[in-house]
Amino acid sequence: MPRAGLSTPDVVAAGATLADDHGFGNLALGALAERLGVRTPSLYKHIDGLADLQHRIATLAMTELDQRVRDAMHGKSGSAALAAFATAFRDYVVAHPGRYTATVGARFSGPDDPLLRSSGRVLESMEAVLRGYGIGDDAMVHALRTLRCAFHGFATLSAADGFQWSGDADQSFEWMIRFLDRGLGQIAAP
Repeated sequence: MPRAGLSTPDVVAAGATLADDHGFGNLALGALAERLGVRTPSLYKHIDGLADLQHRIATLAMTELDQRVRDAMHGKSGSAALAAFATAFRDYVVAHPGRYTATVGARFSGPDDPLLRSSGRVLESMEAVLRGYGIGDDAMVHALRTLRCAFHGFATLSAADGFQWSGDADQSFEWMIRFLDRGLGQIAAP
């Protein structure tokens, strides 16, 4: 019997939490149904299967990430905006590793896909940081990819407890931001 009041956002939120708790690769409809106190077939009233759930989790994650970075960057420019974006990004990935993993390699279903819109807004925030350094259109794609690689790599290693050797990972994070700040300043300089 379906649980009264269960909605699609409830199912997606529970799936996202399950992915955070047990890993995105371990996300299964049976475990989700158990968590929600329903039978697995009841989930199909809200989602079209595991692939649809995964896509919806990716959309949720990008929407949340977009809001976090925009809030963090509000009123900032230059190195302050870079640090705010990087910190909000890292903190989100560490807090929500499963739902963030859903975003990596997620495909867009078309021009009206909410995942495309939210992903685009995150890129717009990164682009705003780069424009603050004077990065032009000719270097924008390269700069975006560089920042994404740096932030993604540090955040996912942090989430996986990948910095187990001596030294403070937060100091390394600050060093990385200063390094990127100097590099972006050099590229933009005439």
